[in-house]
Amino acid sequence: MSLTKKIINVGNIACGSKELFLISGPCVIESESIMLKTAEKLKEVGERLNIKIIYKSSFLKDNRSSLKYYDGPGLDKGLAILAKIKEQFGFPILTDIHESYQAAPAGEVCDVLQIPAYLCMQSSLLVAAAKTGKVVNIKHGQFLAPENMKHPLQKCIDAGNDKVILTERGYTFGYNDLIVDPRSFYHMNQLGYPVVFDITHSIRKYGIPSADAKGGAREFLPVLSRAGVAAGVDGVFIETHPDPDKALCDAASQLNVNDLEAFLKPLLAIHAIAHT
Repeated sequence: MSLTKKIINVGNIACGSKELFLISGPCVIESESIMLKTAEKLKEVGERLNIKIIYKSSFLKDNRSSLKYYDGPGLDKGLAILAKIKEQFGFPILTDIHESYQAAPAGEVCDVLQIPAYLCMQSSLLVAAAKTGKVVNIKHGQFLAPENMKHPLQKCIDAGNDKVILTERGYTFGYNDLIVDPRSFYHMNQLGYPVVFDITHSIRKYGIPSADAKGGAREFLPVLSRAGVAAGVDGVFIETHPDPDKALCDAASQLNVNDLEAFLKPLLAIHAIAHT
């Protein structure tokens, strides 16, 4: 039985249509040169593969496991860099917000405001994001059954904004592992809104510092990404960096942006078959 899904427009991207889209960029905003270098490469990949891209990076990573770890440049400096990327490369921009007061200023620059998984049931945060009128990307909390993402979705709708994307990033299971259950894609698709698969966060080993080589399991990226695309997701979320081993956050799980084109080609082929 075919499902009619709401199309959510982000810039020139019709999320939820038959075209696979990509959310990509460094986990956290680092130096301007790294951010621009990543954007330049993403632009090249997008043009060669004819895939639409939303540029993602966080001005603040407020859930680092230690106060000693880099957590970003902050709201003002971070948004200034994102604004420059948007102007120079034309990408729609996505960033996380963690507190309600961040919604309005982030909404002045960004096309998509992302609600972190840990915060997906925070009513005040959802309402603040929704009231900006921007698209709201709600990440699936590890503590929720996927069908119960209907609740944060409905909070945005009740706040007057039905421009919502839902993102799967795996369940918490066992000892610091995230398990991706393909049934989640089915359940979240049934809600009738675009569904994204956050691939690189799904292979993080939580509890292990992201700079540690054991803090991620990149060997599983191909199989998980292909399974998710075959299961019918509308977009893929792949954090990228020019030199992941030296990244200041999620070093063990980000994909080298120079490897992105080869990584995406089989996903686009699978997506084409799934939508014939």
